Amino acid sequence: MNRRLLALAGSAMLIAAACGGSTPSAVPSVATSAATSTASVASVAPSSAAPSQAAASPTAAAPVTLTLWHNYGTEANATVTQALVKAYTTKNPNVTINVVSQPADNYFALLKAAAISGTGPDLMTMWTGLFALQNQGYLEPLNQYIPADTLKTFNGIDWCSKGLSLDQGAICVPLDMQHYNGFYNKDLFAKAGITAFPTNWTEFFAACEKLKAAGILPMAYGPGGQALNAGFYPYYDLSYMMMYLPVTDWQKLYSGKIPWTDPAIVAQLTKWAQIKSKGYTNPDVLNGDSVGMFEAGKAAMVLEGSWDFKEFHDKLGDKVGVFIPPFTDTQAKGVVEFPGNGFGVTSYSQNKPAAAAFLAWMATAEAQKIIADGGLIPVVAGTSASQPLANQMLDFAANQGYTRYPMIDNVIQPGVTDVATKLLNGVFNGTTTPTDALKAMSDALNALPADQRGDTYTAPAPG
Repeated sequence: MNRRLLALAGSAMLIAAACGGSTPSAVPSVATSAATSTASVASVAPSSAAPSQAAASPTAAAPVTLTLWHNYGTEANATVTQALVKAYTTKNPNVTINVVSQPADNYFALLKAAAISGTGPDLMTMWTGLFALQNQGYLEPLNQYIPADTLKTFNGIDWCSKGLSLDQGAICVPLDMQHYNGFYNKDLFAKAGITAFPTNWTEFFAACEKLKAAGILPMAYGPGGQALNAGFYPYYDLSYMMMYLPVTDWQKLYSGKIPWTDPAIVAQLTKWAQIKSKGYTNPDVLNGDSVGMFEAGKAAMVLEGSWDFKEFHDKLGDKVGVFIPPFTDTQAKGVVEFPGNGFGVTSYSQNKPAAAAFLAWMATAEAQKIIADGGLIPVVAGTSASQPLANQMLDFAANQGYTRYPMIDNVIQPGVTDVATKLLNGVFNGTTTPTDALKAMSDALNALPADQRGDTYTAPAPG
């Protein structure tokens, strides 16, 4: 994805409990924050800290028209967004919200251009972590419109805040708790005689060989339902490949203390590229209809995320299961569980209070139920995830001892991800060597100013 950046200097946080930010109050670690969220959606009784009614309604009954941009394509997040808008405008007939689906592959560039001209939306989908920081130049601070008690009900709100700390001010609110994960067809695995899902590279390649021998395509690759770039989105895979490192060491990728050219990373990408070179995936990994192949039973596995829980379950029922990509030499014991995206208000909107009122309403039980019913994982305590696949994924960290990791593209510099997005597809496709791709990523990191590759995350420079 083209991830152009907007400016705001500021300090942020380290990725895990062992690392602290430069602000006086420490941001919760990834594991702590996600653990709270998992408990909330899985089993917690309705929250007593209900958002104030004043915050959940527009401040005036005068007619107002808002525009909301998203980059969700046709996935569940798009359907849920439409359902939220319909419910909100039904309750508030003076409010009209026009929902506009923008191309995912240059979404952030479109947002930047719209901010420069002041002609963009009032509300927009915003990815969290460093994506929120890179775009905070045109994200309206929300604390003046939404009570702090309401903002605190959103698990993961720190990842939507300046300095990655709510104390510095929220600039978006999370929509759902997300996973990067794999999906597999249980019937095809049984046909190939595979009785247990592989847990490491060796077992994974053995399973792929069994599937191939049985005439079954092991994996499908392609742009997927969201089409984030010209090719498949490589960060689903990379997040799990980098779990050979403990979560506390991911910040060392940001600082360069662990260089991208490290031989261990080269070895990981080399193994990963063998999925295609050994014939375990479709030949056209850049343009293949990965979702369609999987849903049609033409491929045994696909890598996507939580936005596909409902669709895959609706299409395949009990045939579909979820898995942790076993892209490590020892048993994989990490899981991506992260409040990966949400909504913000543009700083140039002419209707900021009305736009912020919609975000405040998202914290209500009514809105959270819409999110759950749409197949997503709610982030506010009191609403359980309704999809069986969602609860299976939540169980990895909640009950099986898996460590929660963020999405790696949310915590490495956008300048590095710009390069990686272009080159990692080539590594997998066999047109770029792992060494060359990782050197280019390392060069991109080293070209950044020192304060953007230090021991704390900082807001990226203008793009």
